[in-house]
Amino acid sequence: MKIIGLIGGMSWESTVTYYEQINQLVNQQLGGLHSAKILLASVDFNEIEAYQRNGEWEKSGNILADEAIKLEKGGADFILICTNTMHKVFDQIQKKVSIPILHIADATIAVLKEQQMKRVGLLGTKYTMQQDFYKERIMNAKIAIFIPEGDEIDRVNDIIFEELVRGVVRKESKKEYLEIIDSMIARGAQGIILGCTEIGLLVSQEDVTVPIFDTTLIHSEQAVRESLAEIQRKGS
Repeated sequence: MKIIGLIGGMSWESTVTYYEQINQLVNQQLGGLHSAKILLASVDFNEIEAYQRNGEWEKSGNILADEAIKLEKGGADFILICTNTMHKVFDQIQKKVSIPILHIADATIAVLKEQQMKRVGLLGTKYTMQQDFYKERIMNAKIAIFIPEGDEIDRVNDIIFEELVRGVVRKESKKEYLEIIDSMIARGAQGIILGCTEIGLLVSQEDVTVPIFDTTLIHSEQAVRESLAEIQRKGS
């Protein structure tokens, strides 16, 4: 079993989900008392968020790169960055380590293609929704992206930073998200990407009429496949 390195803490709420999901999936596949081999590096999100807000992405990337180096030295075979937004500095971090970092958008693209998605809506932080580092990767895979319109972008972002990263889940906010999702569906979205690792705390598949793609779960599933690949090859 390969050792999974997690860079978490953005926020710790979604890091908990990663840890739980990965361990549950490993146990489901191996049975008994099996659990995942995980090394966790958790950063102070207050520091990261301040750099995001001020546009100082290289500084935030340096923090995550330092943690990636520690994970590699600790014995991790590969790394997951437990956030969509910080994949903006993916290349900066990958250059600092020799082990692979599994990109969350690439994992999501694979699932979108499996389900033959051509047009999807994207919810996330304003950085993920508006900047190209994430959307462009998906569009290069010949999948069209819809994002919320106008003030909806700020509202989606505010609910993430003012509520979800603090572990606050409000019915009123869920209603707003579902209205925004319905709007993207009306514009042609065949599915919805939950492109922030906290949004799964608020919205689930049972709330929406089209497929939901929770990037936290998709990323976790990819990590387990990579971790168990050698075991499964030997068993086949």
